[in-house]
Amino acid sequence: MASRAALSSSIVEYFEGEDFYRCGYCKNESGSRSNGMWAHSLTVQDYQDLIDRGWRRSGKYVYKPVMNQTCCPQYTIRCLSLQFQPSKSHKKVLKKMSKFLAKGEISKGNCDDEPMEPTMEDAVAGDVALINKLDIQCDLKTLKESLEGEEKKKGKSSKKAESNEVIQSQDTEEKLGPGEPSHSIEVHTVPKPGKGADLSKPPCRKAKEIRKERKRLKLMQQNPAGEFEGFQAQREPLSLFPPKAKSNQPKSLEDLLFESLPENAPHKLEVRLVPVSFEDPEFKSSFSQSFSLYVKYQTAIHRDPPDECGKTEFTRFLCSSPLEAEHPPNAPDCGYGSFHQQYWLDGKIIAVGVIDILPHCVSSVYLYYDPDYSFLSLGVYSALREIAFTRQLHEKTPELSYYYMGFYIHSCPKMKYKGHYRPSDLLCPETYVWVPIEQCLPSLENSKYCRFNQDPDAVDEGRSKEPDRLQVFHKRAVMPYGVYRRQRKAPAEEAAVLQYAGLVGQACSERMLLFRS
Repeated sequence: MASRAALSSSIVEYFEGEDFYRCGYCKNESGSRSNGMWAHSLTVQDYQDLIDRGWRRSGKYVYKPVMNQTCCPQYTIRCLSLQFQPSKSHKKVLKKMSKFLAKGEISKGNCDDEPMEPTMEDAVAGDVALINKLDIQCDLKTLKESLEGEEKKKGKSSKKAESNEVIQSQDTEEKLGPGEPSHSIEVHTVPKPGKGADLSKPPCRKAKEIRKERKRLKLMQQNPAGEFEGFQAQREPLSLFPPKAKSNQPKSLEDLLFESLPENAPHKLEVRLVPVSFEDPEFKSSFSQSFSLYVKYQTAIHRDPPDECGKTEFTRFLCSSPLEAEHPPNAPDCGYGSFHQQYWLDGKIIAVGVIDILPHCVSSVYLYYDPDYSFLSLGVYSALREIAFTRQLHEKTPELSYYYMGFYIHSCPKMKYKGHYRPSDLLCPETYVWVPIEQCLPSLENSKYCRFNQDPDAVDEGRSKEPDRLQVFHKRAVMPYGVYRRQRKAPAEEAAVLQYAGLVGQACSERMLLFRS
């Protein structure tokens, strides 16, 4: 009976002590510290509970950073997918993909802010799951270009004396939002004699405002009584903004992702969800092409030697998962487990997103793509597709609503991009409660390691309280740790077992089987 229970349970082998690694972020040769265990098998619920306590998997190795000691603390981050709205930079990426598919247009500009990613051997020490997953689209460049465009339209305004005034008024408009009058807040400056605007004359007006005024006057001349369609008592022609007058809501992520394409579109993109299993015919038939893409990605993006990108490494890292596929009645149609999301463009794979589908979330594991298509910002695009996929799964499984992006590392500038997917939460490393990232950032500016829970009396509610109830798998038998301890009488083991229990929590320690030889 015990062996039958073992077959349906998670079985893990904990490695005592703390491992020291070269940090993939700050390059400290031994600054990265973590606890780890080998997962022979994991139920999806156990892994869900583990990542909600700061654990993460790389293949079958599951590790947890020692947050108050590691050089670059790694905070688990999740995006609230149901409330997510794409930012301006996200929309640019989606528009870029749409134009490529519909017209074959290729964007000339390249993103210079792609996050740096550790090499394959840093997988355990750092978060290789999503480090190159999302490109950063810098809004600062867009803002600068818009400022320069507006400055050219200003007419005779001087270049230097008014530059500060222009920037301040633009900043004011950004804070007010589109459609609100920027002149409601006046910015007074004192120009030097002979320089700057003449304050005795009317202020310069934007070309857009002048065009609107001309249009309004023209309509008034045509209909002095104001009795034409769409014209209100304020003499404001609503017909100038027909879409916004009725629906001022921004387009949803799905609207932007799944815009209809012309029938003669030059390119076709298809996303296929394939279970990570060599027993699955689709996974098996696409394995060779997927592996070739992985090698191309690793050698071009990471500069890995080809002999370090063999099938063994690929299989161990991205095709070997401890998660057991599960199909309970309330699960999504695809079930729970590990999957490859393959992006097929015109009949060939150009990207593969490795994900875990768990009871409460979609957890992103890794992305590899064809470097020839870097101009499509496939990191950002695939992340947005995965957020939309999470929302789709939520329709069948209401408990599944989060998109886990791995680790957020505030001390590494190139890793802050994950915080741009809002709204999002960070996991408190001491009490394991979720805190909105906006509340965490001020503390992280002052210290790399922070306790986010502001209640000083709060404790870890899921902590190990009864270690004797921890389940042990020894000599093909399952028994509570209290029984095992009396039989073995090995005091040297107790420290490691108690450390393990404290890290996984009471619930997991009672469900998972701790293998002891």
